[in-house]
Amino acid sequence: MGERFGEFVRETGETKVSVRIDLDGTGTASVDTGVGFADHMLSLLSFWGRFDLMVSCRGDLEVDAHHSLEDVAISLGEAIRLALGDRAGIARVGVAKVPMDEALCEVVVDLSGRPYLVYRGGETLPPVIAGEERDLWREFFKSLAFTVRANLHIHYEYGQNGHHLVEAAFKALGLALRRATTADGTRVPSTKGSLD
Repeated sequence: MGERFGEFVRETGETKVSVRIDLDGTGTASVDTGVGFADHMLSLLSFWGRFDLMVSCRGDLEVDAHHSLEDVAISLGEAIRLALGDRAGIARVGVAKVPMDEALCEVVVDLSGRPYLVYRGGETLPPVIAGEERDLWREFFKSLAFTVRANLHIHYEYGQNGHHLVEAAFKALGLALRRATTADGTRVPSTKGSLD
């Protein structure tokens, strides 16, 4: 498969984001988005996915965290997409279900080249998590799915604590991505011969 490394920089009037990812790393993360809760979640994604991940973001946090985390998701998605190349030899599909105390979340990902997000149970999240609106996380996952060009299904099955619910989602996403990106032969995993 060779090296599976991706690097992407995004600079707008609202943010400056830099992301580097090694899909075949050890789960080492260096994350600084300016949003502590997001740093924690992305570090969990790295650990559970066994990806080496570096994320740096400087954004207009005086407005809120929306622009920063949306652009982090876009940049992370681009870095993953670059690391995957033509996606030949990957398992393509990954599934994981993770509990976090009283919360349970299932994530299914298909690195199909066709972007889609199904986000179920979002109403389970409290309206505000770590000082930010809950919709921030749906927007994060949507931006990630569409930039990676993945079919991503996230289902919060139950739970009460917002931190626990989102943490379960990020852990499950890390595991599902690790399984989907696992080496599984040499062919592009599609009867069409291409992923798009």
